[in-house]
Amino acid sequence: MERTWRWFGKKDSITLDMLKQIGVEGIVTSLHDVPNGEIWTSEAINEVKNHIEKHGLRWSVVESLPVSEAIKYGGKDCNTLIENYKVSLANLGKAGVKTVCYNFMPVIDWIRTDLRKPKGDGTYSLFFDPVRFAYFDCFILKRKDAERDYPENILRQMYALNETITEAEKDELVDTIIVKTQGFVSGNIREGDKNPVELFKKLLALYEGIDREQLRANMKHFLQQVVPVAEEYGVKLCVHPDDPPFAVLGLPRIVTSADDIEWFLKAVDNPCNGLTFCAGSLSSGLHNDVIELARRFAKRTHFVHLRSTEVDSDGYVLEASHLEGRGHVVELVRIFERENPDLPMRIDHGPLMLDDIDKQYNPGYSFLGRMYAFAQLMGVTAAVKQIDGKTA
Repeated sequence: MERTWRWFGKKDSITLDMLKQIGVEGIVTSLHDVPNGEIWTSEAINEVKNHIEKHGLRWSVVESLPVSEAIKYGGKDCNTLIENYKVSLANLGKAGVKTVCYNFMPVIDWIRTDLRKPKGDGTYSLFFDPVRFAYFDCFILKRKDAERDYPENILRQMYALNETITEAEKDELVDTIIVKTQGFVSGNIREGDKNPVELFKKLLALYEGIDREQLRANMKHFLQQVVPVAEEYGVKLCVHPDDPPFAVLGLPRIVTSADDIEWFLKAVDNPCNGLTFCAGSLSSGLHNDVIELARRFAKRTHFVHLRSTEVDSDGYVLEASHLEGRGHVVELVRIFERENPDLPMRIDHGPLMLDDIDKQYNPGYSFLGRMYAFAQLMGVTAAVKQIDGKTA
């Protein structure tokens, strides 16, 4: 697989020269300064592409070309925004940028309750605590009837937490769930926005009455419009699974399981309509067998995110070592190297470790932690290729 790395543009403190030195081949990036819904112009695309190529690398994957909220909930600007998306796709294809990752998660992208969970070896990891998330939902958002969405054991712990949680801990939950993990991903709410809780509530309100079937219908409408453009310009679209892969905050999620993946692939059955196989997102749902999913959907996978998780029966999710946990990354490398070896692959997230601990990287995107995992997976890939070569 092609070795790629998520890079956050010229403002990223991790430079392209650094990435070239550690063996990166392709860059995964976006036009981070373009507001959601606006057209990506050919000039802006080519400026980034040329900058990357001057450093001896290539722009392999767009992550992401964001799908505006009005497309997801079917707002009055939906079709105008889809037309803008089609123009951006065409401009990317004409520039030779041929893989586009996106997601169809309403309002909120990947969710964590702790961005610096201490581990026994002195490193830190991302963590999802279902009790604290329930507290955020029921006591901070105060969403109507939110308690109905949580099992009794989580509610008991949530009410106990309410007796001890500090104001600082509440503020940290808001900062973690709404601001830090959404600002650089979805762009709906950013650092410095006032009253992020109220802004978040307004976004949630846009989805009143939107159930799973309606969200599916809106996704199918989007795909019916954009996939023909992708096909015309040779672009592969690949949706990212929901993270975590279950409904949250009363919002439906529709890319959570084998059945969901099968549904959207058949909704517009075209090779340009494909999957971003995120081992971390998929493995954080106990209902998913990632090895079986990889075998089943390898041919319709256009991009791979390699990371892993540890999950318990109550729904606590810790991002694990890339060589351990439910992600079964070693076996995934074997499957994709056999079934779809030209795929771009990137290390997704990494431990916060060593000199990176006090640096202000985007959550999950430290340099040394990802480089450590990147080196591990380069070794895994080399071993898989050698073993398969001997047994072929």
